Amino acid sequence: MTTTKARTESVADAQPATADTLVRNPGMPLDMGWVGRVHINRSAIERRAATLPARRTVKKEWQAAWLLRAITCLDLTTLSGDDTPGNVRRLCAKALQPVRPEILQALGFESLHVGAVCVYHQFVSTAVDALRGSDIPVAAVSTGFPAGLNAFEQKLQEIAASVAAGAREIDIVISRHHVLTGNWQALYDEVKAFREACGEAHLKTILATHELATLRNVGMASLVCMMAGADFIKTSTGKEPVNATLPVGLVMVRAIRDYYEQTGYKVGFKPAGGIRAARSSLDWLALIKEELGNEWLNNTLFRFGASGLLSDIERQLAHFVSGQYAAAYENPMV
Repeated sequence: MTTTKARTESVADAQPATADTLVRNPGMPLDMGWVGRVHINRSAIERRAATLPARRTVKKEWQAAWLLRAITCLDLTTLSGDDTPGNVRRLCAKALQPVRPEILQALGFESLHVGAVCVYHQFVSTAVDALRGSDIPVAAVSTGFPAGLNAFEQKLQEIAASVAAGAREIDIVISRHHVLTGNWQALYDEVKAFREACGEAHLKTILATHELATLRNVGMASLVCMMAGADFIKTSTGKEPVNATLPVGLVMVRAIRDYYEQTGYKVGFKPAGGIRAARSSLDWLALIKEELGNEWLNNTLFRFGASGLLSDIERQLAHFVSGQYAAAYENPMV
């Protein structure tokens, strides 16, 4: 029988992009003609999104392989008001060893780690120290996360401070009022300035899609952020009443595909918030495979923003290996 490790490797049979081979999106001048041509058929988007969970057929060792792939694409996240250095260090330990060794060995793996650890600026240096010696990057939320209402100069200073502390990725929140008032030039200028402040650190732009009113606004904002040089576009802060949904994700990944077809530059995608069940991660991976292709099925171009998701994935993997579900205490997060 084909091993789960072989199944995992065949999930993306095309040559995947890596941080070393991917040509970073340099951005382009704001093209309002292109932005203005964005039109969204909401009912068609919702019908297409509904097909993903309705026809999922990934079972047994294939399902285990996809779940292992999901782990490698996780931005393991803690963004709580009661975060402490101890919590962050324990989260980093989980990032380094996300699945119990005996489960990995049964699946044919010696090691596996997540895509990144995401924290507030205050804990960047703690996470960097805890992950030293690994290649796991630290991502910092910035620019007045989650509301994005800090003064502009404070936002730039916050980005610079996180980069100086060792963050290799910066998750910024856009000013939603630019979208809601149709001030696309202001949104473009803002994101472009954030990209410049990031330097070599990669920029993920959080759209906070639930607060943008329409799917057309989501599509237009996605394009503008990519034109301004975003390396990733991200659905949500995780703090909104509604976070990542498949219809919103479909609009955003089609904007990514359109941008790639027009410019030749690949931009990453990160759904975040509310993704807690292993079965949900399969829906998102299927969306990426079908809409963007195998080249996006890696942590250079796709991430989940989640924390609780890992516990359920580990639980499902334990069931695949042993036939029994693990107790909650056997899969602790921190």
